Amino acid sequence: MNKLRGTFTVMVTPFNPDEQVDEKGFRENIDWYIDEGVHGVICLGSTGEFANLSIEERRLVIDLTVDQVKGRVPIIAGTAANSTRETIAMTKYAKDAGAAAALIVAPFYGLPTQDDLYGHYKSISENVSIPIMVYNNPGFSGVDMLPPLIERLAAIDNILYVKESTGDIKRVHELLQRCGDSIDVWCGWDDLVYEFFLLSCRGWVAPIANFMPGAAAELFTLVEEKAYDKAKALFFKMLPLLNYLEAGQLLAKVKEAMNLIGKAGGKPRRPFLPVTEEQKSELRGMLSEAGLI
Repeated sequence: MNKLRGTFTVMVTPFNPDEQVDEKGFRENIDWYIDEGVHGVICLGSTGEFANLSIEERRLVIDLTVDQVKGRVPIIAGTAANSTRETIAMTKYAKDAGAAAALIVAPFYGLPTQDDLYGHYKSISENVSIPIMVYNNPGFSGVDMLPPLIERLAAIDNILYVKESTGDIKRVHELLQRCGDSIDVWCGWDDLVYEFFLLSCRGWVAPIANFMPGAAAELFTLVEEKAYDKAKALFFKMLPLLNYLEAGQLLAKVKEAMNLIGKAGGKPRRPFLPVTEEQKSELRGMLSEAGLI
């Protein structure tokens, strides 16, 4: 099996003013990401607002993604739900639709134990034969999937990846030491991406690739080619925006950045609010400084 690697755009789900999925804009975004050189796309991640979509809308987004990509790059589909049963059903749907892997964040209400989490992912893996990316994001899910748990999960055949989103680079050190090559660690904390890549992590789940897809893909390639000085220069060029996104309201900021460069971002679905006019002005200045507008 050829394992996934590189910079993957974790795509926004654009909405029309009536909060329905903007299918035309979504398809156009996908073509642009691929033309810009991203190594793959992810639908229904946190940036895709999966938790605010109905089951029917999530299925629609998976179908739109597969139909528009047409095999040009690999697709990872977010299939998480708070129950194991619903997660299995969504993961089966993604596999049957043509996704290359499933991104599954820990159940995000109820504070499951480490053993609860092991059983959750083991049941999914036993019921759906698709590569799984475990997504550890304690800031969103409320529970931290600790390194001993990831080590246990890495022994399961089709759990091949972990997206690490604690923001602690020491966590990456421990995962690599414990797990070796049994699971690939992917970057889930944007302003640490250069360090992740230098540690030979295999991929980046990249919100910034919604509006800087070419640069985000190039950063991975430069490190792969050991062009470290060029990679560091590119990283520092991107860093103000990476820091800005990680400082909060990531979804609203990413969508507004897309709007400002003429792509289909739209507004977040309520309860999330768009950025303020002051933030929009600040973001416009940062995009201008980066040469994007």
